[in-house]
Amino acid sequence: MTDTILVLTEDTLNPADVQHILALHAADPAAEALAYRVLVPADTERNVISGIIDHLSVGELKEAWDEVVGREPTRDQATATAAEQLESSIAELRAAGRDADGSVTDDDPLPALRKAVSSGDVREVVVVTYPHAVEDTFHTDWASRARDELHVPVLHLYSGTSELG
Repeated sequence: MTDTILVLTEDTLNPADVQHILALHAADPAAEALAYRVLVPADTERNVISGIIDHLSVGELKEAWDEVVGREPTRDQATATAAEQLESSIAELRAAGRDADGSVTDDDPLPALRKAVSSGDVREVVVVTYPHAVEDTFHTDWASRARDELHVPVLHLYSGTSELG
């Protein structure tokens, strides 16, 4: 049975994200045999207040304004965006020579994480997100919730960096 690394991301994995994920297992002699399963939520239900705070905390004024005026995607738009992000993320992992597949999940990815972990082949979960000031501070982010519910190691990386969440 091949061990699987479950990767939950809120955006397309970029080459730096892929390199950081692969570096987690570089010393493992069986690293080449690991499979990667990517999950990307179709995000249609955002918390407006925390979204505004997140955007303002990193100087994203336009994005904060979009949160205020309620420019949230429709379900179809969110699913199409997530499918594009998933396809690109899988392509990045495959370009790095790794076996990868994945799927789009609902807004709340925890049920999909639970189901994947219950299959028995998931070695660990890597969550890749942008910093979220409110969720990260109060431990309501995906990684914290997964740590509380799943019985596998969970690592939280901030997208585009080697910083841990």
